[in-house]
Amino acid sequence: MSETVHATPPATAGHAHLSTRALALADLGLIVLDAGQRIVLWNQWMASHSGQSAHRVLGGDLFDVFPELRGQRLEQAVHSAMQSKTPQQLSPGLNRSPFPLFPAGTWGGERIEQAVSVTPFTEGKERYCLIQVSDISSTVGRERQLRGQAEALRAQSYVDGLTGIANRRHFDVALDRELRRAQRNGGQLSLLLMDIDSFKAYNDHFGHQQGDACLTLVAEAFAAMLQRPADLAARYGGEEFGAVLPDTGPEQAALVAETIRARIAALEVTHAPAAKRPYVTMSIGVASFAKDRLCTAETMLAAADNCLYAAKHAGRDCVIVHKLEETNA
Repeated sequence: MSETVHATPPATAGHAHLSTRALALADLGLIVLDAGQRIVLWNQWMASHSGQSAHRVLGGDLFDVFPELRGQRLEQAVHSAMQSKTPQQLSPGLNRSPFPLFPAGTWGGERIEQAVSVTPFTEGKERYCLIQVSDISSTVGRERQLRGQAEALRAQSYVDGLTGIANRRHFDVALDRELRRAQRNGGQLSLLLMDIDSFKAYNDHFGHQQGDACLTLVAEAFAAMLQRPADLAARYGGEEFGAVLPDTGPEQAALVAETIRARIAALEVTHAPAAKRPYVTMSIGVASFAKDRLCTAETMLAAADNCLYAAKHAGRDCVIVHKLEETNA
């Protein structure tokens, strides 16, 4: 039996036209350089996004057509690809928009963001370099949007949903960060723990909705007393609040606490009949960082909590500051 051999048909003018058509439809930029960096192919995508037709640039040195690329990462990539015969990629993070390319038909304004690859190849004895340019603006835009959403969610995870000030998680993170800074630099740090006096009586008398309104009012007034950007006002839990005061010693922290106590009392929010005082007040405990003594979050919180407890027993509506000798007792 004879075997039929199917020969590959020779290239025709129709095939050449098909190749030209495919190049014109390609949704990315295609540039081919010869060994002298002269442009031998420039597809329609490049023309549409650069405003320079193939007729204008063919035969020209790529780095004369785009002088700003000279000495930049792309020129290095072309040289490396030609010499090592190894493909090169430009990192979009470091080279967001190397070519002056714009949305089709505009040729101005904000450049499109690009992913660029450089691939060496040979044709016969001649060496060439293919540069592919992809528009990644929409992808980068989506990534930015997703990052923005992630940051917004992260921000929400640090905010108390009721009062709008920082939550316990944020307080813990800030205290840990500032403690490490104080230990590293031998700096000062204080924290306040404060509690609305007889809040259960307020809630029982006025109801939870009014109780939430009271918490929000107190939180806003308390946070407004912390003037420095580094100070943190937080809802510690329930009717309890906390403050992290970097670069603040015990005397200054006591003054801040007294200012907060006086501000809450000055609101003159009517309290429940069962409360000991006619208006809503706050008791505050203060503790300050001390190397080798109050030097952890646990010891500082315990000291401030003990002072808060002492303020309650001292008649409420007062500030008690932890004394270092108490640690040794």
